Amino acid sequence: MSCVILVADGARPDTLRAAMDAGHLPALDALRRAGGAHDVTSVFPSVTGPAWVPFLTGRHPGTVGIPGIRWWDRTGARAYAHGTARSYVGFEALRQDGDLDPAVPTLFELAERPLAALTPLGRGLPDGARLGTAIHHWPRLAWTHFRGDIAGWLRLERALAAQVADRVDAGRPDLVVFGHQCIDKLSHLRGHGAPEVLEALRLVDAMAARLADDAARRGDPLHLIVVSDHGHSPVTGHLDLAGWLRAMGLGVRAHPFPFLGGDDVAVMVGGNAMAHLHLELTRPARPWWPRLARRWDPVVTALLDTDAVELALLPIAPGHCEIRARGGRAEVVRDRHGYTYRALDGDPLGLASALGASGAVEGLDADAAHAACAATPFPDALVQVLALADGPRAGDVILSAALGWDLRARWEPIPHRSTHGSLRAAHLQVPLLTSWPLARPPRRTTEVFDLARAAMAAGR
Repeated sequence: MSCVILVADGARPDTLRAAMDAGHLPALDALRRAGGAHDVTSVFPSVTGPAWVPFLTGRHPGTVGIPGIRWWDRTGARAYAHGTARSYVGFEALRQDGDLDPAVPTLFELAERPLAALTPLGRGLPDGARLGTAIHHWPRLAWTHFRGDIAGWLRLERALAAQVADRVDAGRPDLVVFGHQCIDKLSHLRGHGAPEVLEALRLVDAMAARLADDAARRGDPLHLIVVSDHGHSPVTGHLDLAGWLRAMGLGVRAHPFPFLGGDDVAVMVGGNAMAHLHLELTRPARPWWPRLARRWDPVVTALLDTDAVELALLPIAPGHCEIRARGGRAEVVRDRHGYTYRALDGDPLGLASALGASGAVEGLDADAAHAACAATPFPDALVQVLALADGPRAGDVILSAALGWDLRARWEPIPHRSTHGSLRAAHLQVPLLTSWPLARPPRRTTEVFDLARAAMAAGR
């Protein structure tokens, strides 16, 4: 018996549901009818790489050392191609395995015979079990990516999917993880509603059909999970965040040239609808917001006055973060009683209907916190905010972009007409399909880890 996880990178729940309802994805529709389809929350930042961490570890990325697709290493302990800056793009994506907390096991390490392809994380995969990452693949991957070659990406993904399916049929691994990346790439390039995105979704459907047909022919039970790591929303404006900060007279470091620019702030954008701002880079330890507020409060206020920035997270201490929007401030706290959201002079997360006379929602466990945020523009925000802000590698200010905007106007190899990464529902809500009924509706992509472990155990 195999457990297979197909990650439909960038697929939104409404897009997938509409395509299934229209008959475009018969294999996924059969999966939905046999098991179930659910809308769940991914993680913040809702960006490929970090958003794969919950599938493979059951944890939020900031808590295990992967706070974003780009971040600044204040300690300087692990210098790579970009020095103490990280950018898990291109060949440096493979560095995530070394940055991931070594004390946290991955599904690959827990499996007996794992196999994967197009996965940003691969720790625990034996030699020959991670397809598509050999040196001879890199020129083809780079050439296809930087030209925005739609047909080339579809061909590449189709060929790797066939290789994986052949290996499953011949070797019967107990865990298979395949990343269908074309949905995300084509959404950025053409927009999430473009016809090419449906073509990419059909590749996921074809893979699900092939795996199910092969398993039925062998008489081999198959546990199949289809999930996305993040959603998408249209972009109409791009703020050059690094350039904006430079215009304020600050010394700014940012990709693709993080070696240059001064030591005031490192701008680490991901998705591109979120950003970590690491401040006062000569400090060897994370300073936390109270020590930074006098100098940086006017900068945060000015950022929130732009159309591009919707929320600013200001980590005060472990388990305590201020949340600011143009309309006011609130704080979220996690202690032994649970999660508390307290309005200070506003309600940036839109939890007004849940606020009592005290102006607070108090003592919520993780499930109750999820329910409290479900109808707001920022699903699961109480848990997501602290899961990232508490991470020792997170920024000193964390920005979430407004809908219609992203935070990187230059240096992308292809134009971004759609974006993701923020706390907004369009980015954080993702579909989850399983080939078997679940005992209770899932809430978060962190639950994929336990579903896969249970499926692997059932096959032994």
